[in-house]
Amino acid sequence: MRKIVLFTAISMDGFIARKDGDISWLNNPDFALEGEDYGYTEFYRSVDTTLMGNNTYRQIMGFGVPFPYPDKENYVLTRSESEEPTDEVMFVTGNIADFTRQLKEQEGEDIWLVGGGEVNAFMLENAFIDRLILTVMPVALGSGIPLFEGSDRETQWKLTTQEAYQNGVLQSIYDLL
Repeated sequence: MRKIVLFTAISMDGFIARKDGDISWLNNPDFALEGEDYGYTEFYRSVDTTLMGNNTYRQIMGFGVPFPYPDKENYVLTRSESEEPTDEVMFVTGNIADFTRQLKEQEGEDIWLVGGGEVNAFMLENAFIDRLILTVMPVALGSGIPLFEGSDRETQWKLTTQEAYQNGVLQSIYDLL
């Protein structure tokens, strides 16, 4: 069975974005290390599918650059039934839990849960997330969109790897117990 992996950057206080969805804080030059991508390239090669919420998709498309995952099978989870598929993405409405179960049962590589907070919470609530790769940036936002927005489900995780970088970035990999 395929695994769903949430690979994301968060602030020290657990936010994936500011309240308005802004992620410009991730572009802080202090977070950059020459030649270091915090495992992104290796991770990207390990997945063949992405899942994201409609707000995250809209934000990505608002960057004014080509869609960043053209070589993957991409699904946007949305409540809107008026969305039309594009060359890069398919929109999923209806029973998201059934869709996700079927997706996990298909042959293929792992699935990247791109986010955002509501989709992350839905996946957590339904026990679909198998692995967390959290890259904690050394910044506290004070408020924003939480990693699992609106979830109150308690889950237990096993820390499998942790790496601290010289610039204060900390990456932890957890597997669901």
